[in-house]
Amino acid sequence: MSRPAGPAPGAAGQLPVAPGLLEKLLAAVRPEFRADELAFGLDDPVFGGDRCRAGRCGRAVQARGLCHAHYARWHDNGQPDLDHYLATAGPVNPDRAGSRERQVHLGKLGRQLKLEMQYALQCRRDHSQGKTHPGTARRAVAVLAASGAVSILDLSEAEWAGKLPRRGDSARALLISARRDVEDLREAGGRWDTEYPRDLWRLRDLGVPGQQAAIRFGQIPQPWLKALAKRWARWRAAAGGRSDAIYQGIRAITRFGQFLAASKVPVQGLGQVDRDLLERYLAVLQHELAGKADHPKYIGSLNAFLDAIRRHGWDDALPATAVIYPEDYPRARPQRLPRAIADQVMAQVEDPANLALWDNPAYQLVTLILIRCGLRITDAIRLPFGCLVSDSNGAPYLRYLNHKMNREALVPLDDHLAQLIRDQQARVQGNYPAGQTVLFPQAQANRDGRKPMHGGAYRRALYSWLARCDIRDEHGNAARITPHQWRHILSA
Repeated sequence: MSRPAGPAPGAAGQLPVAPGLLEKLLAAVRPEFRADELAFGLDDPVFGGDRCRAGRCGRAVQARGLCHAHYARWHDNGQPDLDHYLATAGPVNPDRAGSRERQVHLGKLGRQLKLEMQYALQCRRDHSQGKTHPGTARRAVAVLAASGAVSILDLSEAEWAGKLPRRGDSARALLISARRDVEDLREAGGRWDTEYPRDLWRLRDLGVPGQQAAIRFGQIPQPWLKALAKRWARWRAAAGGRSDAIYQGIRAITRFGQFLAASKVPVQGLGQVDRDLLERYLAVLQHELAGKADHPKYIGSLNAFLDAIRRHGWDDALPATAVIYPEDYPRARPQRLPRAIADQVMAQVEDPANLALWDNPAYQLVTLILIRCGLRITDAIRLPFGCLVSDSNGAPYLRYLNHKMNREALVPLDDHLAQLIRDQQARVQGNYPAGQTVLFPQAQANRDGRKPMHGGAYRRALYSWLARCDIRDEHGNAARITPHQWRHILSA
């Protein structure tokens, strides 16, 4: 296969098209994506969108719940009352409503580049990580067509990003993601080999458990420190570490690297990281983070990193004096009593009239589980679909994984709460195909229902509900309740 002029194979960031990639693409791309023109319906879980609410239009929404044509008409008419406009507006080209807006044309691409883009869009659909407007795909295709490349692997990620230099550009992100998908297909079975040289690791694709989807190494200024950070991160992942802990460790190493870069005395390698340097860094942390919860985390993560280098022999240049002692950690804050919720506040919280003000039954059920079962919010939102079990007498129990203790646990339930869980299971079954869904699936970018609700989404819903209920404490002030406080209910 002829190749366009460009960097020689082996240049920085350059990965030549391996023999057999075309055959892998032909085998991987499904028939529904094997076309020069791909058309997506508005109900597509990734490439679809909301329908315009005016005049039974059917076009994709652009702004204020209106398609581009209806929004322009509403704006040109002086922006009348929107509800009246929605009720009285006529259709716009009803026979072809929105059809062109949902199409992606691939005919201008060469055979292999077309297959690669088809495969990338197929991966987008399968992974269902978020919405992708077909217009975004069309802009990415235009860049590919103008590049003259035979394969998306002809250019590095940085070179593709340079063709769409605006940071945050969705088409730019799609191009980089497409290149990675094709590269992973080429190196099937060796995903670590393709991911390791990158400055951004997709931990979910690597099978690393946890909430953190990716970690970045690009802000570590020193190449030697970045290389050790990657080795440490891979070791932690291979040892079964969670992505959240790995992410925190890389944050600590990045902060240390930026301190070294700003140091008046240049640090050229690990051999200069001695006790004197660490003491200066600890003083900087004390000045910047004193009293904050992250302060001991940064110290502990750096200590674990240095200890791993020494124990595994990754670099013998590390001085023996590069040690962090227990006395270097900030003094523990005084242990406080649990922030309990008073009875008069709980009476308002559990008032049926207030519970009825929840606008989402899933959030209401999470709240009741937190109150009555004593779960942490992390454990509650990750409940599996089949969390409801019964003993030999038919009494219901909630089975869940205590992530902090890393063990399963059972909590007895009353019949009312057990029925609410069954109702939630029925709602989930109605929204998602049969499979291993969770009990509280994330509302968006969750095609198969396996991604759980995010804790931040529940917190926002909780604070909004508290405001609607106007719940007050014993002093008449608006009650401020965090999800963890449900575990510490003050009883008379």
